[in-house]
Amino acid sequence: MADNKTKVAGRKESTIDRLGGQKFIVLLVVIALFIFFCIFSPNFRKYTTFVSILDYSYYITLMAIGVAFPLMTAGVDLSIGTGLVCYSLVGGYLITFHGWPTWAGMLISVLFGVGMGVVNGCLVALMDLPPFLATLCTCMITRGLGSIIVGGFGISWPAAAAPGGWFRSIFKIQMNGINIPIGFLWIILIVIAMTFVLNHTKIGRYTLAIGSNKEATKLSGVNVKFYHIFAYVISGFFAGLAAISYSAIFATVQPGTGAGFELEAIGGAIIGGVSMSGGAGSITGTLAGVFVICLLKTGLPFIGLTANWQQIITGLVLIAAVLVDILKRKKDRA
Repeated sequence: MADNKTKVAGRKESTIDRLGGQKFIVLLVVIALFIFFCIFSPNFRKYTTFVSILDYSYYITLMAIGVAFPLMTAGVDLSIGTGLVCYSLVGGYLITFHGWPTWAGMLISVLFGVGMGVVNGCLVALMDLPPFLATLCTCMITRGLGSIIVGGFGISWPAAAAPGGWFRSIFKIQMNGINIPIGFLWIILIVIAMTFVLNHTKIGRYTLAIGSNKEATKLSGVNVKFYHIFAYVISGFFAGLAAISYSAIFATVQPGTGAGFELEAIGGAIIGGVSMSGGAGSITGTLAGVFVICLLKTGLPFIGLTANWQQIITGLVLIAAVLVDILKRKKDRA
């Protein structure tokens, strides 16, 4: 009995060490990339570039925090990218063409995301569909639905100076003609809150438990289906928040777009220590992982690499992150 407890304690300690070590390594990678691009590109050192990186990071970070929960159940949510665009189109359509107040359009965007999260969760947890297949289907549904609702035309949310444009100041304000990216403060607060949820609430503990051993969690008396669904609800909720940030940063939202956003979010989560096989993850690590993606996406063009090279290098980084996860898990089992 004592030996079993020792083994369990050893596995927990190993997992904690793995996440802590990986977060530290990812943070070093972020710093190294930042220094590298600053050295080799004078234009990268401009203040406007830093603001652009943060603008790009908001919606990717929000999606990554949300999708981390399905990933930690050994699932995935592929609908968040096209979903983000769909929710933004729906909210913007109601504001622009039906005169809804901005706050109502924002609320609808989030509620739409939560609703899609419920659908995804039910398909996976209740109907036992493979998460990849279930969320791939809802990915296609949201992509088509957004286009149908707006009639195939782009949607512009209220401009900063227009009535209802106050929501853009949530992420960026101007002082003396200089853009101040205050959205990053909100991201930090959200990361702190979700770190608490993951580490100190039943939602977080049971999410990790489902990913570690679903059957054992069920036998221990946990309502596995409820918490499994809730993981996808969290993903949908954050996709809705990401839709708001996307609408605040970009002037126009185009239907039929968003495919590939989910890969950047999932990639950031995996780089940050969220395991594809479930049972392990970190919200702070996810934030660091997203900045690896954002720095590569923003910095590589400054040193003359085309979009094709950006995809290749990002793909290689993701492969390295997955390999690290596999090797660490093998070490945990040893």
